[in-house]
Amino acid sequence: MSPASRADRKAAADAAAWIFNIVTSVGIIIVNKALMATYGFSFATTLTGLHFATTTFMTAVLRWLGYIQPSHLPLAELLKFVVFANFSIVGMNVSLMWNSVGFYQIAKLSMIPVSCLLEVVLDKIRYSRDTKLSIAVVLLGVGVCTVTDVSVNARGFIAAFIAVWSTSMQQYYVHHLQRKYSLTSFNLLGHTAPAQAATLLVIGPFLDYWLTDKRIDAYDYNIASVIFIIMSCTIAVGTNLSQFICIGRFTAVSFQVLGHMKTIFVLIMGFIFFGKEGLNLHVVLGMIIAIVGMIWYSNASTKPGGKERRSYSLPTSRPQKHGSLAESNEDDDKV
Repeated sequence: MSPASRADRKAAADAAAWIFNIVTSVGIIIVNKALMATYGFSFATTLTGLHFATTTFMTAVLRWLGYIQPSHLPLAELLKFVVFANFSIVGMNVSLMWNSVGFYQIAKLSMIPVSCLLEVVLDKIRYSRDTKLSIAVVLLGVGVCTVTDVSVNARGFIAAFIAVWSTSMQQYYVHHLQRKYSLTSFNLLGHTAPAQAATLLVIGPFLDYWLTDKRIDAYDYNIASVIFIIMSCTIAVGTNLSQFICIGRFTAVSFQVLGHMKTIFVLIMGFIFFGKEGLNLHVVLGMIIAIVGMIWYSNASTKPGGKERRSYSLPTSRPQKHGSLAESNEDDDKV
């Protein structure tokens, strides 16, 4: 296969991965908003546990059918990942409750510089000036169109700090574990989803009661709400998988930067389906700035020297054969 043909196939696969992630992420936001706002199902942590339980079932079926090949992930690595992932979920929920929407958005934006710091320190990544500037433009644009009132208190700041660092570490480990142990996205989900489902379904009802003062067993279930719960769990399988695919193919930083495109899409769809309230000049200007920054980042980070490892060689464990659902990982020095 010629280099041009190989590059075209990789570009097409990359684009498909991003589109898959955007569609499933926006879809689950819309379904969850309807589930919580319309049907009053406000048990976010428990719902996330149900998402991972559904994902566990999916990976178990695919493994039984032979589409996922056996793989190995050391218990210590699994526990480390689950701790980061669960602190991320709990931290985000608590941060949203204790902080204003404006400060919550600022905390989410800060994940990009934190993820950059992790790559610089742990992976010896070097960013070009254009790459750094493009990231700054993305942060500016998303900040302009999403950050409104900003107020913070001590406990809210602590919750946001834990959420930002644990989320950044969890996303870093998705890429790290896939490369180190030659795991596909399905393999990694097969290892991590059961542990996350078990822990979140245990702590979820208690945490949700603490956050909402409502008991999940006292919720008035009906056919419509159950249908939306099933829809949410089904879409979540694609969301979880697409996140692992995107971070595995790229890095946590790229996932965060281009992932803000989802924020723009959610805003646009909100204006289309729920009216133009809140749509004003500074929101439109922020969207334009953010999109320009994302395009700039995509171009700058793929240029020679835009984003490279200085002197990094990641050891891999025993190689494994991938099934038909495996996606390829690029092993070159450019990320």
